[in-house]
Amino acid sequence: MDRDLSPLQRRFYDVIFGTERGAGRNFDIALILIILASVAVVLLDSIPEYHAQYHELYWELEWGFTIFFTIEYVLRIWCSPNRKRYVLSGFGIVDFLAILPTYIALLVPDAASLLIIRLLRILRIFRVLRLLQFLREANVLARSLRNSRRKIFVFFSLMLVLTTIFGCLMYVIEGPENGFGTIPLSIYWAIVTITTVGYGDVVPHTALGQAIASMGMLMGYAIIAVPTGIITAELALEINREKSRVNCGNCERAGHDADARYCKFCGAHL
Repeated sequence: MDRDLSPLQRRFYDVIFGTERGAGRNFDIALILIILASVAVVLLDSIPEYHAQYHELYWELEWGFTIFFTIEYVLRIWCSPNRKRYVLSGFGIVDFLAILPTYIALLVPDAASLLIIRLLRILRIFRVLRLLQFLREANVLARSLRNSRRKIFVFFSLMLVLTTIFGCLMYVIEGPENGFGTIPLSIYWAIVTITTVGYGDVVPHTALGQAIASMGMLMGYAIIAVPTGIITAELALEINREKSRVNCGNCERAGHDADARYCKFCGAHL
């Protein structure tokens, strides 16, 4: 449930969460620059020669960024109308994960590798910029993937059966003397071959094994587009559904684009 905010909390809310004009826009611009700077420090610190020469400086800068983001995170919770909704939201979790690794590294030095999670800070730019059109399109794609998950599951189940069959055949035909020492290794070879990756670490040597490998390669080209087709079909359906959701209040006709402002049939404001 949303709670009433004091005038001071409302002022902070308008500055921190707002992007339209004045202090809110200036805050967002400064926040973007700080986020990019913190990500740049993480990237530079991963380069061995820079790490050896400037590690102390990078560590001090990282603590400065972490303290800033911690204060900002606390302020966001303090001035949010619904604190629980913000904390549990996707961006709220990203905000928390962006500051958590530095504190963990302080208490548990062996967990310093978790500092790479700081790169999640770059995701905060999407919230700052309020890229609603991209988020809307991302939701359409997510719904398409969710709607096609059963078909994709069936497809990958069939692929698992197919690669198992190919792997067992190669294990019987080639055998350990030609590198196919176990059935799991042979299945690994079948997956690499059918997906057209072809590492070349395990290859058939017999004529029959090469013939089966050729069949697997050709079959890989034939079936590799199946999941793409499934997702594309669902995506087209979801786009049509998204367009049909926008109805005109004047003529009550649908079929408008998701970002339409005026009805294309009667010209009324949507």
